[in-house]
Amino acid sequence: MDRLTSMAVFIKAVDLGSFAAAADALDLSGPMVGKHLRFLEDRLGVRLINRTTRRQSLTDFGRAYYERCRAVLAEAEAADALVTDQLSQPRGKLRITMPALLGRRCVAPILLALARQYPALELDLSFSDRIVDLVEGGYDLAIRTGRLEDRAGMIARRIARHHMVVCAAPSYIEMHGRPDWIEDLDEHQAILYSRPGWVHPWLFPRDGEPPAEVTPVSRLRLDDLEAIADAATAGMGLAWLPSWLIREHVRTGALVPLLPDQPSYVFENYALWLRTPHFPLKTRLAVDALAAGLPALMT
Repeated sequence: MDRLTSMAVFIKAVDLGSFAAAADALDLSGPMVGKHLRFLEDRLGVRLINRTTRRQSLTDFGRAYYERCRAVLAEAEAADALVTDQLSQPRGKLRITMPALLGRRCVAPILLALARQYPALELDLSFSDRIVDLVEGGYDLAIRTGRLEDRAGMIARRIARHHMVVCAAPSYIEMHGRPDWIEDLDEHQAILYSRPGWVHPWLFPRDGEPPAEVTPVSRLRLDDLEAIADAATAGMGLAWLPSWLIREHVRTGALVPLLPDQPSYVFENYALWLRTPHFPLKTRLAVDALAAGLPALMT
């Protein structure tokens, strides 16, 4: 007899509580269910289920064997699903949560290209800087930037990285001068990223130590990076912004990178998904597409 089939029959008999119920669920005869169980017991040389005319109960070994059988069959089903995925097209809804601005500028264009390539794939994208729970939100994938606080039950893959750049408009530099070192920032006005009760300090790497945290003098505190870039372009102060956001501003000369001798802080960008026996094709293709396409957009 096939061992995996007998394991499946054993699990069904345990889950449903009787051979008769398992026989009905699997469209087998009662004696055939018993035959599958005897095959396992004879092969193992131990009793798995204590049976009487009125009830059945797992032996101690049967209980341990039951848990292992469930794991084995789950892996077997995942392997079969993997083969099916390889021979099929991604389809169905793919729900992804991502930071708002990064998502609009960099992530969404790659995912939209993926959707054009696979017509059966549906995208449900959420653009929010709020950290959400993948299980509660029903998300297949999350894009996160920076340190990952809690990865229990999760898998994370780094898909890109970006540098933070201190910059200013030529008009600001002409009026206030150019800072050459971190210590010079105290003599300048800055535009800071903030949320209620919290201001993000500017970070600068230090060899073998935690990064230096600097919070320059500021009369402008905004909760939107794009608005900070606009204010900096207008000459309102220094800004500390992602390289991917200011690339075009720098190319046109609207913003000038500063502190060229100071190493820039690097943020890692990750894709996160729930740890499951089977990694769905639609999710895997999205992660692969982002890992291939994001680095060029975030330099």
